[in-house]
Amino acid sequence: MIRVFVGFFTSPVVIEKSVRLREEASKFISGKWTQPQNLHITLQFVGEVDKDTLTELLKTTQEVANSFRPFKVTYKGLGVFPHPKRPRILWIGVDFGSGPLKRLAKTVEVANKRIKNIRPDTKPFHPHVTICRMKRVDNRKLTGLMRRYRNFVFGEEVVNKIAVIKSTLTPEGPIYSPIETFYFPSENLS
Repeated sequence: MIRVFVGFFTSPVVIEKSVRLREEASKFISGKWTQPQNLHITLQFVGEVDKDTLTELLKTTQEVANSFRPFKVTYKGLGVFPHPKRPRILWIGVDFGSGPLKRLAKTVEVANKRIKNIRPDTKPFHPHVTICRMKRVDNRKLTGLMRRYRNFVFGEEVVNKIAVIKSTLTPEGPIYSPIETFYFPSENLS
């Protein structure tokens, strides 16, 4: 069995700016920070799959990629899950391009419904990049941080591919490695 999700890694500019944010915020946020090379958007978390299911997942992911065209996204602002009064996850949001990302995630989910061992996500898709799983946080300082970064642009990029990504859990944190990447047919940006 192998633990996988469908998604894509963010651009280097987002990584660079998130590292600066981490330096600032780690003074009052204690938790597991996402390693810079692991910053990504999950379109669908799949979970544990066997070899046959993985083969089917690779086929449906390629079909989805073939049906999309490259589009731009802008990473902007900070947010938390599940609620500002009980923050557990700190994330970077998506401003411009969230519509195409939502359509992409929905298309992935619908395509994977055909695979018998894959269940749809129970939570609605909210485009974001998780940067920290918080254990302890000073809520007052977190609120101030979120206010300062409300309109901060972490970067822009063209989404032109998706991947089936393996997630290996370790005591130091997960290791993400693409099993296969599928590029969108390159025409003009939408």
